[in-house]
Amino acid sequence: MPMTRMSRDPAAVADYFPRHPVVAGTDRDHARDVLSEVFLPLELEPVGSGAQLDVRLNVVKVGRVTAGYLRFGEAVGIRTVETVNYHVDIPTTGRALMRTGLHDPVYGTPGLGAIFMPDLPAKLDWGRGCAQVCLMLPRAELQLELERLLGYPIGQRLDFTPALDLTSIAGGTLLRTLRLIDHDSRRSGGLLDHPLAEQHLEHLLLDSLLLAAPHKFSGALGRAAPLAGRRPVARAVELLRSSPERAWTISELAVEVSVSVRSLQEGFRTGVGVPPMRYLRSLRLDRAHDELVAAEPGSVTVAGVAARWGFTHLGRFAGDYGSRYRETPSETLRAGRPQRLRNAEHAPGPRGDMHVEPGVDISKIQATEVADAS
Repeated sequence: MPMTRMSRDPAAVADYFPRHPVVAGTDRDHARDVLSEVFLPLELEPVGSGAQLDVRLNVVKVGRVTAGYLRFGEAVGIRTVETVNYHVDIPTTGRALMRTGLHDPVYGTPGLGAIFMPDLPAKLDWGRGCAQVCLMLPRAELQLELERLLGYPIGQRLDFTPALDLTSIAGGTLLRTLRLIDHDSRRSGGLLDHPLAEQHLEHLLLDSLLLAAPHKFSGALGRAAPLAGRRPVARAVELLRSSPERAWTISELAVEVSVSVRSLQEGFRTGVGVPPMRYLRSLRLDRAHDELVAAEPGSVTVAGVAARWGFTHLGRFAGDYGSRYRETPSETLRAGRPQRLRNAEHAPGPRGDMHVEPGVDISKIQATEVADAS
């Protein structure tokens, strides 16, 4: 059959990202052009006399990362020009022989993927029926993410060992991240449709790869993080409390206070008692509650208030809100103003400027915030 760009037919492909088909069919030239457009310039060569190309490609964007599901019904050879970005190929079925530059080839299986480095050509020989999840990760973003995790510039190109063990604990985390993205891509209104949540998924994907794939800095990532100190933690708390509606990520917060991600996380654990993003969620719950309490009847909606304070999943927001305030957001909004004010006075947890989750040690936060300037 001819090669065509696909309509969004959920039944067209039964594997990763089925609601996002791009192309399917047997036209080799069209398949080459589409794959070159999505990933990088390449050539396709079906293996064997009379072999017919049968390709399916589904693609989703996770921030600046391109994630594709690619399947060939017949054996095929792929040759690329020198790559610009990092590419990761993870077989889901079948086998493939994959090589980046002059490195040793990787015999890819569902338990072993391959990483292709920038500035090197790639050569891949896919077996019949092989399917893979193919990732393209911008080199600048991946290196910056590593530097954020380490807390210092690496001053050189990040090079991976080409073979990616997917049976390890870290490799399993990468696979679970991909399955989470796949699951979310199958429905409308999911995390990928919200910029803040999509950004979190992007960082999760980058971090999972950096921890799963061997490279020169793997040992440094595995060592215990130094404490951030009281001043950076206090500054981070101040930033979150002053702008809780901002689309913060842990990496951005660490950059703002000039420490590594791991140091900041450890500093929050010892100095605040909860991780930075949990602390931020608590702040946002309080701000949303305050707005619902103060709202005049008919002036706001629960969905609008939730979105304004960074909650992209209304059901999860309602659940967290109910656990914290012992009533639903709608009940808070419907109640008369005197009753709402009484509810606010008796809500669990501290009020006023000090908004934290129940059970958090207030003295630790106060000690952090009044750290001496020496």
